[in-house]
This record gives sequence, C-alpha cells and structure tokens, in this order.
Amino acid sequence: MAVQDIVKHTFKDIFSVSTVRFDKACTIDHSVQQNAYAIYWIQEGSGTYNIDFKQYQFDDNVLFFLSPGQVFTVDSEQIKTAYKLTFVKDFYCIQTHDAEVACNGILFNNIYETPFVKPCKKDTDKLDFILTSLLEEFQQNETAQYDMLQAYLKQFIISAVRVKKENHVVKEDVETRLFKDFSLLVEQNYKTLHSVTDYAKRLGLSPKSITKHFQKAGTTSPSEFIKNRILLEAKRLLIYTDKTVKEIAFELGFNDPAYFTRFFTKAISKSPLQFKKDY
Repeated sequence: MAVQDIVKHTFKDIFSVSTVRFDKACTIDHSVQQNAYAIYWIQEGSGTYNIDFKQYQFDDNVLFFLSPGQVFTVDSEQIKTAYKLTFVKDFYCIQTHDAEVACNGILFNNIYETPFVKPCKKDTDKLDFILTSLLEEFQQNETAQYDMLQAYLKQFIISAVRVKKENHVVKEDVETRLFKDFSLLVEQNYKTLHSVTDYAKRLGLSPKSITKHFQKAGTTSPSEFIKNRILLEAKRLLIYTDKTVKEIAFELGFNDPAYFTRFFTKAISKSPLQFKKDY
C-alpha cells in the first residue's frame, strides 16, 4: 500500500487506525515483521500475501489478524478500500478478557491456522458501523477517549470472533483443549524447552498420552510441533535481524551452534546461511 494513499489516526503510539481509499489500485512488494498486534480489513481488493512463510490468496472483504513477531510479506496486491488497526499488548490484551477474545484467543497467536476471516453482508455492516464510530472517536478528543477507543476495539474483535466461529467449527473436545494448552505453553517456552517431556510435566500428563491425543486430533506430533515453532523463529531471526547463526542458536536454547545448524539443515534442506541468502 503506497504511503501517500494512507491516512493514519493514532492514539499515544499504542493504538492506531489507518484507512486506505483511492480509485486506482496499486501493487507493491514489501515485507515486514510485526511489532504489534494488527488487524487488516480488505474491503475491496485482492492479492497474495505470505504470513510466516506460508502463502495465502484473498479476494474482497476479508479480515486477517497478525501477532507481534509474525512475518508479513506482500507478493502482490490490488487494494481499493482497506483498514489497518494496530495496538500494543498493554492497550487491549489484559488478562481479564474472555479467553476467546483475548490476545491468546481464536484470532491471534494461532500461527498454524489460516488467519483469514470472511464476513457476510450482515457482519460487514456491523463491523463497518463499529469502525465508523471508532474513526469518529479519534476526531473528538473528549474525556475518557482511551476507554472509548478500547471499547470500540473490543467490540470489533468480539464481532470478528463471532464471524470466525460462524464460519469455522471451533471444537471444544479434550484433544482440542489439550492442543491449545500445549501450543500456548510452547509459544511461551520454545526458546528454553525443547522436549515433549518438558511440556508433559507442566500439563500433568505423560509424553505418550500427549502423543496419543495429538494423533486422535489428527495434528502433527508434539515433537514436530515444537520443532516447527523453533524453526519458524529461526527463519524470522535469519531474515529480519542481523544476528549471526551463533547468536540465533543461543537465543533459541541451543548450547552448540553446530548442532543448531545441523538441526536447521536437516529440516529445511538448506543451511541457515543458505536460507538467508536465498530468501
């Protein structure tokens, strides 16, 4: 999205809404690593995006949700109308939020799920009303503006959660709950804990029991899940930082950089340096 076509409303660098409205569609390439939570709503347009090295195509009226650290690359886009909402964790993601609408809910931090949500006409009208109210609030500069902006953001997220639940079956069985608990633990500890046993202890289960639950749910194995999360972060650090392979190895909990290099090369079929060079 060309910078000159974006109007941005900001509240104290912790929450912002950007609007894109122009007659001639633009197509550019750019790549960025998220440093805040972001909601993109493409009302009119199409394109191909890469999110955490996976490619997704979209066509008109979609929302997608990114968390800090995720890699977002635009392969191609032709956008006529779009919005982008960004916020830091302290602005919205407080622990008292309902689990489904918090920042560890069903929209954010689900790095292995398709990030797109497609609202119907009724949902689009509701989301549009909330967003219009939000933009009007930015113009007011009235008392308790922080609380009003936060309330509108929460309404928008709750509505988006409902849209996703309408269009995607959100399972609540034992296997699904265990998978969510396991994935959250991995997200919090993957840099220091690398074995299924480490996580099994924290969940009060045996490694064999967790593996059986994962098999029943039809997901990847627990060990593969951990490995994939480490590899994803390794790719992010290789592409979007100037850290050396040795520094990345230590950051990801490997005491031996040579072992990290073998681990990465076996999984990717490229050495870390070759991956960085080819990307």
